[in-house]
Amino acid sequence: MGNGFGEKLRAERLERGLTQAELGKDLYSPSYISLLETGRREPTAEVVEELARRLDLAPKALEAWSQPVSVSDGEYVLAGLYARQAWDLRDYALAATHAAAAAQFALEGKNTSGWWNMTYMQAECLMREDNLEECQRITERLIEHPMAMESVGLEVRARQMLAAVLQWRGQLPAAVDQAMEAAKLSQQLPQSSTVVIGTLRVLIGALAESGRLDEAWTYCKDLVKQVDEATMAQLAGEVAWVVGNVAFMRHDYVEGVKEHERAARLLSPANDIAMWARFNKASAAVRLQSGIVEPETLASVERAELAFSIVDGTKSDELEVSFVRAQWLYLNGDIVAAIEKLRKIHAEREALAKHTAGEVALLLGKSLKAAGESEEALVYLKEAQKDFSSAGAQERVQQALDAMLEIRLSQERAAAAAEKAKAS
Repeated sequence: MGNGFGEKLRAERLERGLTQAELGKDLYSPSYISLLETGRREPTAEVVEELARRLDLAPKALEAWSQPVSVSDGEYVLAGLYARQAWDLRDYALAATHAAAAAQFALEGKNTSGWWNMTYMQAECLMREDNLEECQRITERLIEHPMAMESVGLEVRARQMLAAVLQWRGQLPAAVDQAMEAAKLSQQLPQSSTVVIGTLRVLIGALAESGRLDEAWTYCKDLVKQVDEATMAQLAGEVAWVVGNVAFMRHDYVEGVKEHERAARLLSPANDIAMWARFNKASAAVRLQSGIVEPETLASVERAELAFSIVDGTKSDELEVSFVRAQWLYLNGDIVAAIEKLRKIHAEREALAKHTAGEVALLLGKSLKAAGESEEALVYLKEAQKDFSSAGAQERVQQALDAMLEIRLSQERAAAAAEKAKAS
């Protein structure tokens, strides 16, 4: 066995966010995996095959692992290391650059598996940078690559990411289609794997945003079955977060609170403060959308604001947290302050996903309506209707239409009363 095996094993493991214990699970100890990665132990053919299966690698990757390290291999490993360091520092633009370089070195060294993984990482970085168009182009290329055709796990990962990108770009029907295909393919993978759980999470999110809440809840039940005692606390917390979101959206407040309280216990800000920030932002948002105005909701808003002030989130993160604060102001009757904040968010709406921009326009329209500015309110409500329609969120389209109808009926009644007073 060539001395490149350990480096490649470690690279593949880290690419999937697995610890040595999680990779070895019930068969190999963490110390044994460490010995393999440092080259102090030679694996048998059976061990190589089993590890490749657990890493969802294509069969051809096994051949590349048995080759000695070349100059190209060394450059690939170094560029990959730089990419992961930049990722850990949340410098996603730099991480994308290094990942692209690593992918090129892998391509030159005919390391197809390395090329695929580094290209996938590049796409992940682009998504974090909100460069969604380029991320979508790369992800579609990964799906069409022979590696994805040979490995169900790789195709599922690529379709999962494409679904998430499409959802963020406001293309909800297409996002649901991709997520459905990924979920169907994932039935061939080991249950409770991170890939299966990730696919169900993306599918549930796309269905929920589309207003297909009963379907989303059915898949939530499937998702809960994927969590067992061996599941990482962080991953179990993410599952509780998703299930709680859908419960709130279905107006099952008791279940929503229970799941989000569980998520808050499992998700540790010490492990991933950016994840902690996003959770509190999402928890506050779904609570407010459900009309739950209580101290815990405000606490979630404040935790999200504090966490994002520490981790320096993206522009969309900044705007979304600001929008959550605007929702809090609106529901607590501070209409003037809500309008002021919403106008600032709306001015930068291009940085938001289509359906989120629609939510901003909808709330701004409702706020202006509450302030008696009916004509201006209609402008934003029409904009919200257009955004939701474009995103395929029909339930939200109806909410915008209902708000416009209320204004027009009020205007007609006012006109009729004025006409009557004039006649008398």
